[in-house]
Amino acid sequence: MKKGYLSIILHAHLPYVHHPEHDSFFEENWLFEAITECYIPLIGMLDRLQQDQVAYRLTLSLSPTLITMLCDDLLRSRYLNYLHRLLELSEKEVARTQQQPEFHQLATYYQRFFKDTLATYQDTYDCDIVAAFKKHHSAGTLELITCAATHGFLPLLNVSETAVRNQIAIGVNTFERHLGFSPTGFWLPECAYYPGVEAYLKASGINYFFVDSHGIMDASTPPRNGVYAPLDCGNGVHAFARDPESSRQVWSSHEGYPGDFDYREYYRDIGFDLDLDYIAPYILDNTIRINTGIKYYRVTGQDLPKELYNPENALAKAQLHAQDFITKRHAQIDALAATMDRPPIIVAPYDAELFGHWWFEGPHWLESVLRIAELDSNNVQTRSCSDYLATQAKHQIATPSASTWGHQGYSSYWINETNDWIYPFLHQAEADLEKLAADLQGLTVTPLQTRALNQAARSVLLAQASDWPFIMKSGTTIDYAKKRITDHLARFNYLHDCIRKNKINERYLTALEIMDNIFPDIDFRAYNPNQKP
Repeated sequence: MKKGYLSIILHAHLPYVHHPEHDSFFEENWLFEAITECYIPLIGMLDRLQQDQVAYRLTLSLSPTLITMLCDDLLRSRYLNYLHRLLELSEKEVARTQQQPEFHQLATYYQRFFKDTLATYQDTYDCDIVAAFKKHHSAGTLELITCAATHGFLPLLNVSETAVRNQIAIGVNTFERHLGFSPTGFWLPECAYYPGVEAYLKASGINYFFVDSHGIMDASTPPRNGVYAPLDCGNGVHAFARDPESSRQVWSSHEGYPGDFDYREYYRDIGFDLDLDYIAPYILDNTIRINTGIKYYRVTGQDLPKELYNPENALAKAQLHAQDFITKRHAQIDALAATMDRPPIIVAPYDAELFGHWWFEGPHWLESVLRIAELDSNNVQTRSCSDYLATQAKHQIATPSASTWGHQGYSSYWINETNDWIYPFLHQAEADLEKLAADLQGLTVTPLQTRALNQAARSVLLAQASDWPFIMKSGTTIDYAKKRITDHLARFNYLHDCIRKNKINERYLTALEIMDNIFPDIDFRAYNPNQKP
């Protein structure tokens, strides 16, 4: 029996941003930046590990909205245009920095980085990132799981059982349609748990999910093994808790690895540094400065002039930090194994976009962690949570406490003075949709009415995304977040009225279907609260 296990989980999610009504749209860059700096570097990491026959296990949660966007032909085409613009800019930078050797070396580095990204995306994987991840799942090294349909914050949708059930069921169905198999694990959006949600997970075939550490420590019965073994919620669905120590080493802004002085500085970008006339073609509307992805400086230190980034030094530091991480997990497992009746499992969940986007060296750190763990496999083995469940027949039965991994551990980030106004509208739309579906039970519904009803359900789902209240609280793109919610609610209300009056404008309906072309298999009948799923 092994001493203990390390389970690293990456949650890859972005809100649904899809605007075919515009030639280009700034917020689509969220996806393009994540593809360039996170998803393709992670795929490169997986490919290298496979080539070197490294025995590892890693878990990746792909949200349904992200899967849909990654598979969308329009967004794929726009991403290629985005990548070619970056290549053009990097070529200009190589020429501009000819007389500045250190900058020139970095400009050449970025040019090579963008060329490699294009080759991986277009040539190796034919613009299909989901297929790339599936390849590694099929190889048995990467476990793919999923999330709620639009990343809805389930505790605040729980005024309606139907809303929660459909967020989970439609999320699982979307994953199955694109990946071709059923997920066994589930990432609760924002790790937001409330007692009872496990029943809906069970109904969708889910075996396990994640909570923050206090969700387990404050469970209905004190956990015998703390956060280092799962709890059975009483119905065979298991809750795994985030390990606070491994989380702090990566997430903490003060003591976490990403703040090291040798790592690339995210907030210093040529989009803000260079003359406007030069950089104009590569920023927003030729006038509004934005990140380009070309960053020449390192973190350096607080309140100090930024020094130039050195990729070799940064990668060397990532390897040191990876060794430190495994050494600490080894010591942790040694201490835990002496007190537990089973091997401990250290669960380390992170947002995937941290790796590469916010922390440029993150994928290299993770690759080093997985390589070092294989060499130290007598003490620390990487495993998925489903692997762990397969090795242990019985688990303590208890109900976790309501919790999230957000600020202060509960729901305050998603309902507060900046965003609480949205919930009465969301709940009313859900109630109207459910009543509409119930009123139509047993009646003949025409194909046009069916299309309108299904589109109305899509609008409600999209309005429920947790991303928009989060953005309102964080104070970033507040106007866009408000517009997304109000637009989706307005579309629902329009469709609801048209259906009630039996006056459906097919041309306008078609336009809405093109703009919000997600969940093609959705069935409005699932929103009938009187109809058993």
